[in-house]
Amino acid sequence: MFFNNVWSTLSRYYSFFLEGVQNTLIIAVFTVLFGTLLGILLAVAKMSSFKPLKWLSTAYIEFFRGTPLMVQLMFIFYGLPMIGITFPEISFIENFQRFAAGIVAMSLNSAAYVAEVIRSGIQAVDIGQMEAARSLGFNKAQSMLLVILPQAIKNILPALGNEFVTVIKESSIVSVIGIADLMYRTNGVKAKNYKTLECLFIAAIIYFILTFVSSRLIALMERRMNRARK
Repeated sequence: MFFNNVWSTLSRYYSFFLEGVQNTLIIAVFTVLFGTLLGILLAVAKMSSFKPLKWLSTAYIEFFRGTPLMVQLMFIFYGLPMIGITFPEISFIENFQRFAAGIVAMSLNSAAYVAEVIRSGIQAVDIGQMEAARSLGFNKAQSMLLVILPQAIKNILPALGNEFVTVIKESSIVSVIGIADLMYRTNGVKAKNYKTLECLFIAAIIYFILTFVSSRLIALMERRMNRARK
C-alpha cells in the first residue's frame, strides 16, 4: 500500500516535484559559483600581509561559520528591507526577490567554508612555484592568479564537489521564505493529498539521486584530471 501511494503521488504530482528539482539546482549552481568566487577573494585576503584585510576576512569567515544559516537567511530576506536595502523585482522572473535573497544568503555562507578549503589548497602548493613565477617577471598578484590558483583548484576539486553536494541538501532551508524548491513543493503536495510519509520518501529519493549523480560526476572529473597529470 505504501509504495502504491508513492507511485500514485508521483504520477499525479510529478510536475510539482520537477519544478522543485529545477529550482533546487538553480539555487545550488549559483550558490557554488558565487560562493567559490567570494571564497577565493576571502582566502587570498586571509593570507595577505596587509593586516586589516586579513582581520576583516578572518572575522567574516568566523562569523558566517559560527552562526546558523537560518538566521543569516532571515536577516537578509526580512532584515535588509527594514533598513532600506531591497533586491530589485524582475517582471519576467517570478519571485526573483526571494530567489535573490536565498542565493545571496547561501552564497555568503558557502564562501566562508570554501575560503578555508581554498586557503588549504593554496598552502599545499609548493612555495617554489611562487618563487619560480616571480623569477619569470610576474608580480605577486599575477603569480597567485596564473600559477598558484590553477594548481590549488586541481587539489581542492573534490572538496569543492562536496560543497556542491552539501549545498543541494542545505538548499531545502530556502523553502521557509517561499522559494518553490523541492522541499517547498513537497510540502505543497502534502497539503493536497495528506500523504506525508509518501511525499517525504519521494523527496528523500530525489535528493539522493541528485547528490549521488553529482558525486559520481565529480569523481569522474577527478579521475580524468589525475590521468592528465601523469
